[in-house]
Amino acid sequence: MDPACERAWLAGLPPAAGAAVMAAGILSVGLHLIGHDPLSLAALALAALLWLVLARDFAARLTGDRGRFRAEADTPAALTAVAATTVLGTRLSMLGWQALAAAALALAAALWPGLSYAVVAHWHWRRRMPGAAFLVCVATQGLALLAAVLAAADRQTWLARAALAAFCLGLLLYAAALVRFDFREVCRGAGDHWVAGGALALTALAGSKLLESAVWTGWTHTALRPVTLVALGLSLVWYVVLLAAELGRPRPRYDIRRWATVFPLGMTATACLSAAAPTGVTWLRRLGEPLLWIAVAAWLLTCVAFAAEHLRSRRAPRRPPGASARRG
Repeated sequence: MDPACERAWLAGLPPAAGAAVMAAGILSVGLHLIGHDPLSLAALALAALLWLVLARDFAARLTGDRGRFRAEADTPAALTAVAATTVLGTRLSMLGWQALAAAALALAAALWPGLSYAVVAHWHWRRRMPGAAFLVCVATQGLALLAAVLAAADRQTWLARAALAAFCLGLLLYAAALVRFDFREVCRGAGDHWVAGGALALTALAGSKLLESAVWTGWTHTALRPVTLVALGLSLVWYVVLLAAELGRPRPRYDIRRWATVFPLGMTATACLSAAAPTGVTWLRRLGEPLLWIAVAAWLLTCVAFAAEHLRSRRAPRRPPGASARRG
């Protein structure tokens, strides 16, 4: 495939490709939490590179292909732009790069209202929906997570309050998506059905960061702990159910939505690692470490499947012009 075709292929990536940034970003966070900083930085570099590629494509569609932009903006996968930016910003904040993290929060917060409204306005109220519907919760809890992390780093009370507001809204949006979720996707989904559990894991991760804040004391802190633990517990239940369904009905064929499987795997592990100290449930850390390596293995397998699929597409014979007419 020549460079022009490669550029065309990149430009043709759907919004769901943003889940690849989310997957690499959360693995970077998790690897940092268990002390594997070289691997964490490598994952961060990959996430940042993918984010830049997709951001350029996003901007190109916004300015040069408004029809396609409008058609894609009301799909749940469009919200990966918000979620990926917040996950990347969270890791940047952990590095001490607060200005870049704040810029990521500002960008994500600017994108969130329009994309969320477009997605929710186009929900099929009488039709069951795939797991991508939970991305409204993921994007909102991503804002809560990054705001909470920045509030702790810069001692900004107003950011802590904004984080709690986003956290509560994310819980409501999860419930709204859950009642519309097509539970048959557990056995037949192409990958994004895992977001049903990943959204709760992100909720638990955001809750753990709120618990670490000195702003929330008294009854607020008391309420946050059980909510965080319940969200994490339910995400682990989802993990077991979804894994059992995958083993019972294997779906080995590569699909770009498989990156939306890797992200919840990494998010569940990272939530366990992060929640252990602030909730006082220390054994969660021992659970989170093996879960994180499972997520890394899933990421590697998905990379191999993606590379194999890309090579097949490059090697596919191109039909010469007029071939169909000559056969006729």
